[in-house]
Amino acid sequence: MCEPAPAARPADPSVSARAEPAAPAESAAPAGAVSAEPVASAGPAPVGGVVVRPARWADGEALAAIDRRVWSPVHSPAPAPSTNPARPFFDEQGPPAQYLVVEVDGRVAGYIRLCPPTPLASNAHVRQILGLAIDDAARGRGAARALLRAACAQARAEGATRITLRVLGHNDAARKLYASEGFAVEGVLPGEFQLAGAYVDDVLMGRAL
Repeated sequence: MCEPAPAARPADPSVSARAEPAAPAESAAPAGAVSAEPVASAGPAPVGGVVVRPARWADGEALAAIDRRVWSPVHSPAPAPSTNPARPFFDEQGPPAQYLVVEVDGRVAGYIRLCPPTPLASNAHVRQILGLAIDDAARGRGAARALLRAACAQARAEGATRITLRVLGHNDAARKLYASEGFAVEGVLPGEFQLAGAYVDDVLMGRAL
């Protein structure tokens, strides 16, 4: 079971994942198209300068810095990430094994978190995306889409037949990205969060694998 993520990485993807969108100009989504679907378990898969690979403990500092730079109430209902350098990005409840990292031109540019939604055998066939963030400097390069496709491939490799995520209703760029990759809205909690003085829906999206 995935334990609840730290404040900067709510159980939603920065896409809960509330996704961190890239330039909407590319398919009106957080990232541009990627020509191949990388399988993270098979090792790094380079696509036009974009490489998706399993996370390592050593990535923690870079990923924490990305969380701090890109946090926004558009992407996350959680408080802004801690600026305390002593607070680790990874911990026992959220180890590197639950993350895939994307590199753009050799630099760590973001992550996606993927794990079972519960410890129950009855829904072991499901994987849930609990965090997705892309550094501002890497937007428009297809990094978010590459991470999303790699997560789906990883879930299939683990035997999953479904994958889900939660996204804030006003995060249009992330929702368009997910829809373009086959995710459909499966439920809505109206006004679940109050952010910047407005009530925002919590949207559940999912797809078959």
